[in-house]
Amino acid sequence: MAGTGGRSENCHVTEKIGIVGAGIVGLAVARQLAESRGAEVTVLEKEGRVGAHQTGHNSGVVHAGIYYPPGSLKARLCREGVVLLKDYCAAHALPYHEVGKLVVASTTAERPRLSALAERARANGVPGITELDGLALREVEPHAVGVGAVHSPHTAICDFAAVARRLAQDVAELGGSVRLAHPVRAIRERPGGVEVLAGRRKLSFDRLVVCGGLNTDAVARMAGSPGDVRIVPFRGDFYALKRAAKDLVRGLIYPVPDPRYPFLGVHLTRQTDGRVLAGPNAVLALAYEGYGSAVRWRNYCNFRQILGWPGTLRLARAHWRTGLRELHGSLVKREFLRATRRYVPALTASDLERTEGGVRAQAVSRDGRMVDDFVVDVHGRVVLVRNAPSPAATSSLAIARHIAGIVPAPVR
Repeated sequence: MAGTGGRSENCHVTEKIGIVGAGIVGLAVARQLAESRGAEVTVLEKEGRVGAHQTGHNSGVVHAGIYYPPGSLKARLCREGVVLLKDYCAAHALPYHEVGKLVVASTTAERPRLSALAERARANGVPGITELDGLALREVEPHAVGVGAVHSPHTAICDFAAVARRLAQDVAELGGSVRLAHPVRAIRERPGGVEVLAGRRKLSFDRLVVCGGLNTDAVARMAGSPGDVRIVPFRGDFYALKRAAKDLVRGLIYPVPDPRYPFLGVHLTRQTDGRVLAGPNAVLALAYEGYGSAVRWRNYCNFRQILGWPGTLRLARAHWRTGLRELHGSLVKREFLRATRRYVPALTASDLERTEGGVRAQAVSRDGRMVDDFVVDVHGRVVLVRNAPSPAATSSLAIARHIAGIVPAPVR
């Protein structure tokens, strides 16, 4: 039947599902629910474009699944997501390039962690993982140095913002809608449904799925479910390599991560447009959308909310030395350069120019612990994505399938 968006002609009840957030995860969820369930989906986005925040402010790396504990939701959905994303990009002629990744140990003290990382990657089913010595790693990245490395040849890059735009088009073609400049102002659960005030419109849904990213806490409070974790934003600064310096990096060069943190450390990443980025670091942000390093008080209306969560101060007390080191690297260019020269010593200060940064939505528990795995829970008729940091973009299509299995089907 023309114009049905693939919905069954025998379906007598069309469920209406609202999705808060037009980032890559929210749009993937909307597409999945429209395609597999025949739902009438409406995506509500406060910005004037899709992918305006985390989706459009990242390094563009399609993670292979090297870092995540075997058996975790992150590990499973990352591996599933890579396959789905690669196929999706191929089907829609979107850029997707397997440039490969080196995780480099710069000292012998890092070798045990490097070996453990290789074992974890193999346990997660990451293909092609090899361990290289200091000479062999230069065959992959001629300008890189280190005592050893783990090579993931199938780690890829893509344009997540372009994927988000294509997903929004899919939603429209399936009969759904993406309503931009529709900030959610209130949520009220009624018998049999959920009412949402978005912009100046009152909308009614059978179910609501919140993929709010940096604004998750605000929407969760509206839904009457503030939860036991809160989003604490971490700003990541990036530099771009200028001129011929771009030729110093073929693919992706990463440090051995510190197991105490979910952040991967300053790394060098080639982009689909040919640029090479250095970054990000991880600095506690004073605003959920505090992309710049400059203090602009008009942006910090949520300052008290961030510091008012007990977990924020407990996290800061436990890791203040690391926090100061990250802040110093953010403010002093030579410190950022030092982090990159540890792996590519040919880089100079004149090779780096600051470019747009990003902000990561990181869930932190009341006791100050950073939540590592993806977290999705259900509050009545509202499904809340509480924590979806990296590799959420990589995993987005798999996360959508996972959430579709959580959203209860309507009674027919």
